[in-house]
Amino acid sequence: MMRTTGDRDRRKRRASSGARPLVRRPSAFLLSMAVLLFTAACSTAPPTKPEDICDIFAQYPAWYDYARASKDRWGTPIHIQMSFVRHESSYRGDARPPRKWWLGFIPLGRPSSAKGYAQAQDPVWSEYQAERGRLFRSRGDMEDALDFIGWYNHVTWRRLGIPRTDARRLYLAYHEGQGGYRRGTWKSKPKVKRAAERVTATAERYRTQLARCEGRFRCDSWYQIWPFCR
Repeated sequence: MMRTTGDRDRRKRRASSGARPLVRRPSAFLLSMAVLLFTAACSTAPPTKPEDICDIFAQYPAWYDYARASKDRWGTPIHIQMSFVRHESSYRGDARPPRKWWLGFIPLGRPSSAKGYAQAQDPVWSEYQAERGRLFRSRGDMEDALDFIGWYNHVTWRRLGIPRTDARRLYLAYHEGQGGYRRGTWKSKPKVKRAAERVTATAERYRTQLARCEGRFRCDSWYQIWPFCR
């Protein structure tokens, strides 16, 4: 198509005025969707065999390293940490309590702020962050979740004297809070007591399983040097 002299003059005026061609920027909605899709793509699926700790660590070897680091730092055995995660979130990093609904279709929010692998609630998570540092910590990250469980049980041991090997009482204090445990709030809650028994049974099964396979997960990373990782 022929371009007229007027077209050339208009192009010259735009160039001389310093005007830049318009660039279409992505909308905030599209950016938000991109972030959500990226997060979903990067999320870790629950282990395919959650009842066997050997299979869990075979599928996610880094989880063993995280649990071992938490044990070394805070004292809670690996099998108890993983039992907490198993029954709190079923190994789902995005787990949250189900929403409540009015009339079946009007959302009323969630019953608590519990979130992530360890189902840590906002107030106690803030306490943990204040002590351990806030930078890059996430309830949806297994390393941080296991460190949180170890930290919380360490505080429970310090305040209540519950041994860090007592899965049942540790879980009761974890679920009810240390103050609630001291007041005995769990005694009138059959569901909580049954949950504590399930956690204890899982922890014992994990302990037995781990005894026969833990050696496979030690010294299996390039940065681990024998004998320091034994």
